[in-house]
Amino acid sequence: MSSINNKSNSGRRKMRHLRVRKKVNGSTTRPRLAVFRSLRHIYAQIIDDFNGATITSASSQEAGLSIDESTSKTNLANQVGELIADRAKSKGVKEVVFDRGGYQYHGRVKALAEAARKGGLGF
Repeated sequence: MSSINNKSNSGRRKMRHLRVRKKVNGSTTRPRLAVFRSLRHIYAQIIDDFNGATITSASSQEAGLSIDESTSKTNLANQVGELIADRAKSKGVKEVVFDRGGYQYHGRVKALAEAARKGGLGF
């Protein structure tokens, strides 16, 4: 942890994420839905921490999403949430633990989580 710069915004986010990860672990029966957002894109992964494997993933950079100039980042997060829920259901995952990655549960992170819930994932 000493290599993380606590004075920058990203350093503080990483510290929050490490604090949350002490408590939130994905298992085989209930994997972890991890969210990462950059300034332009949002990424989601469903991870089995017990086996150390990613079950499925989705991102806003994929070709199958409907993107034009008027698409907001929140709408893009909604599409990614629906996509990750569909992929999880096809892999047989129904319940997950949500890892917000040190970000506030607000805006794009909240939109992704609600779209995944609407798609059939249980948190």
